[in-house]
Amino acid sequence: MLSVLIIIPILGAALVGFFPGKITDEKLRKITLAIALSLIVWTVEIALKFNLNNPGLQFQEHFTWIPQLGLTYNLGIDGLSLPLLALNSLLTFIVVYGYGNNVDRPRLYYSLILLVNAGIAGAFLSANLLLFILFYELELIPIYLLIAIWGSKKRGYAATKFLIYTAVSGILILAGFLGITWLSNSPSFDYDLISTQGLSLKTQLILLTILLVGFGIKIPLVPLHTWLPDAYVESSPPVTILLGGILAKLGTYGLLRFGLGLFPETWQIVAPGMAIIGTFSVLYGALAAIAQQDIKRMVAYSSIGHMGYIVVAAAANTPLSLVGAISQMVAHGLILAILFHLVGVVESKVGTRELSVLNGLMSPVRGLPFTSALLIMGGMASAGIPGMVGFAAEFLVFQGSFSVFPIPTLLCIIASGLTAVYFVILLNRTCFGKLDNDTAYYPKVIWSERTPALVLAVVIFFLGIQPTWLVRWSEATSNFLVPNSSIEIQKSKVKSQKLASLINTADVNFLEYRN
Repeated sequence: MLSVLIIIPILGAALVGFFPGKITDEKLRKITLAIALSLIVWTVEIALKFNLNNPGLQFQEHFTWIPQLGLTYNLGIDGLSLPLLALNSLLTFIVVYGYGNNVDRPRLYYSLILLVNAGIAGAFLSANLLLFILFYELELIPIYLLIAIWGSKKRGYAATKFLIYTAVSGILILAGFLGITWLSNSPSFDYDLISTQGLSLKTQLILLTILLVGFGIKIPLVPLHTWLPDAYVESSPPVTILLGGILAKLGTYGLLRFGLGLFPETWQIVAPGMAIIGTFSVLYGALAAIAQQDIKRMVAYSSIGHMGYIVVAAAANTPLSLVGAISQMVAHGLILAILFHLVGVVESKVGTRELSVLNGLMSPVRGLPFTSALLIMGGMASAGIPGMVGFAAEFLVFQGSFSVFPIPTLLCIIASGLTAVYFVILLNRTCFGKLDNDTAYYPKVIWSERTPALVLAVVIFFLGIQPTWLVRWSEATSNFLVPNSSIEIQKSKVKSQKLASLINTADVNFLEYRN
């Protein structure tokens, strides 16, 4: 079942790219949409057959590939990868549907989008370390080309910078994987056959640090973040959605799967440093966002901060914080996707992203009222307003991390308040105020531009009102990742149920809950 999620987009890319004869752009778009929709349907099929009580890998596929290298085609899915696979399929469909009209070189464009989907899906499904690296690098060239060909003025610089940083990330991760397998005398690179328990503490710390830096570049964490603002700002809106919405999650996924998963005891040693770095990233991202005048760059810096929450939760390493970390990955991907989509709509209609120029877009006659309303909703979701998925995820992160790292968690809560500050600045300057009578005659927003934002808004609201639909997939796996915590697992299960009940009823009373 799992190979289908990799084979379909690869075959689809070949079909779209090498379709015989002449074919219209609209037909190419419809073919790609059908392929993207089939991925969503198949992901739902896997979810329906997924055993929520099984914390390990399910639907495993194992074939010997190159035994001399220890490389096997080993796939599996659990509560850590399933939500991210669903996010990957959804955002691929959103990107193709919302940005398919009048795209240059459509054959290449759609083929690259599908290859990115295949690479990301393969990485999330890989249960072999070398196989993970192959898929991890597979998406590198397609994303580079998507930035370099369809980006804005400085696209060449941004694409090259992204390529260099991601290549360094891949080299470090590969070096860490080779060191882990060789030094532990593992017979294979298969994830379930590798054990680091026999390695000295110093060796484990070195190997874990290499992985943390490699995945930290991908997230990215401060000070490894400098590729992100250029890549996000210079990319076209659909590529930015892929970059921020799902591609960056390979970094946080890698931290949990290969950092925490392979070094459960050594993780506790580096956890305080990770919590500090994650908190610094949260504060830096929020303060940097406040200083921006370009709304797309503002959203890009906000992404750095929200990814920092995941790192703090991962460092805390409690069952509840890990559920929060996985939930935050999905919530961040959804919220960032709707924000970048709406920023792209504003730029295409108004012709600018500068806060000093934008104003009055909420005007019901000559402005962009529908887009502005959704932009306000996206800002509220990013700020963690109750009733939306951002609140549910951040609440789990803070509640699960506070007992281990109280000061970093409190600083993150303060930073969540700063999120509201920069989004109030953005919304106040763009949506409200008086329109310029001489220039404010903007084109209408068509339904193909509205629909992606509407779909994302519905998902954001639904998962905010019913967070158990998000939490339930990852609870068993999160409990399994925490070593020696059978008692804590049962406590966390009860706590998760209480938290979901509190969020569902929109009656979050922290004092009553703690009592």
